Amino acid sequence: MTALTLDLTPLMTLTREDFIRLCAANPELKLERTARGELIIMAPTGGETGNLNFEIGGEVFVWNRQVGKGKSFDSSTGFSLPSGSDRSPDLAWIPIEKWEALDPEVRQGFLPLCPDFVVEILSPTDSWGQTQAKMQEYMDNGCRLGWLLDPKTRRVMIYREGQAPQLLEDPETLSGEAVLPGFTLPIRKIWSA
Repeated sequence: MTALTLDLTPLMTLTREDFIRLCAANPELKLERTARGELIIMAPTGGETGNLNFEIGGEVFVWNRQVGKGKSFDSSTGFSLPSGSDRSPDLAWIPIEKWEALDPEVRQGFLPLCPDFVVEILSPTDSWGQTQAKMQEYMDNGCRLGWLLDPKTRRVMIYREGQAPQLLEDPETLSGEAVLPGFTLPIRKIWSA
């Protein structure tokens, strides 16, 4: 099943507060909201995508645990972006300073910020173009580094703050660059597992 986008404007304006209540009432659903208030309903990931997400998340977790420079989040975490949209990237990371600046009560809900690092993994039903637009939305909201991964073709689009996206065909590794200093993801090894 592919993601569905519902334009609710003929009936109502889906505010951020409405969206958060909707998510709380339907915890089994994976939902996002665009800045225009459109509701995006996504299917759960399949086995291959879920495993890839877990493998990559594990690598980020181990690096982050060793360096202690931030907090990492899975695909269940909601971020309320400055543009007004509410998104849940497949993987996200923020510096510890951003985390510590949040009130402990605020940490319990959707985080009111854009991650510094995001990963989106293209599922078989996802559109490359729509996911590129989602990645650009992260960058427009303050993300510093993003990876769009297409496991089927083994291509990676790297998004960097202030630069045009860079397409890599079947790279051996991906670098966390200055955002995740010292982090290297052995992506070819993970895709081959």
